[in-house]
Amino acid sequence: MLGRTALSRGVTTHRLSKNVTLYMNELASPASGCQTKASEDNKPLTLMLPWLGSRPQAVAKYCEIYFRTGFDVLVVESEVKEFLWPRWGLDHGKSLLELLNSERFVSRPLLVHAFSIGGYTFSQLLVHVSKDTQKYQDLTNRIKGQVYDSLVVGSLETMAVGLGKTVFPRWETLVKQNDPLSDPQALEELIDFWQKRGINITAKKWEDSTHAGHIKRHPQEYVTTLDMFLHSLHIAPLKAKM
Repeated sequence: MLGRTALSRGVTTHRLSKNVTLYMNELASPASGCQTKASEDNKPLTLMLPWLGSRPQAVAKYCEIYFRTGFDVLVVESEVKEFLWPRWGLDHGKSLLELLNSERFVSRPLLVHAFSIGGYTFSQLLVHVSKDTQKYQDLTNRIKGQVYDSLVVGSLETMAVGLGKTVFPRWETLVKQNDPLSDPQALEELIDFWQKRGINITAKKWEDSTHAGHIKRHPQEYVTTLDMFLHSLHIAPLKAKM
């Protein structure tokens, strides 16, 4: 869970299951100043999918950005077994899909912010969506934007070494590249593919940074880029009372 600093400022915690926590941003209110159930049902929600081994204080830095903008945040953690055994990953994706379609969230505009293996978790959700696009059309229409930080992409060998480093840090000497889990060239090719498909992409890269740690290495640039992207989506009519 996040630190008491966030909670003391009006963010309440709801532990939905072992790896799922909802942070309700009580500071945000509609422009009219009148909080109603209808406004709550349409309040934007960030689905945050952290990296393996993420610490609450690290995740809190990203959540704070969304709290200031007026979002609630749903944090869904992943486990290494879901990455190593695709069947479990698909089950995890299915559970997440059902949660987002539950009464509590079914009318919420969504923004996905996935880090590293979190992108894999979201892709497992999309596998289920792809099998019945008509059934899940309302869900896909609710997804207004997607943020991928240090997306897990590249060869199986590269990701296997990177996962070894993540799970067993003492093996770090085996890793020679800057980012052990995200191949920069493969990511560039993926961005190019998306752009050719007509998808509007905002990309940010650095010559030297850290896997799932860009906000620590480049805080101002990271926050500025993310703020600009959020503004372009026009999905945050709420404003937090700071």
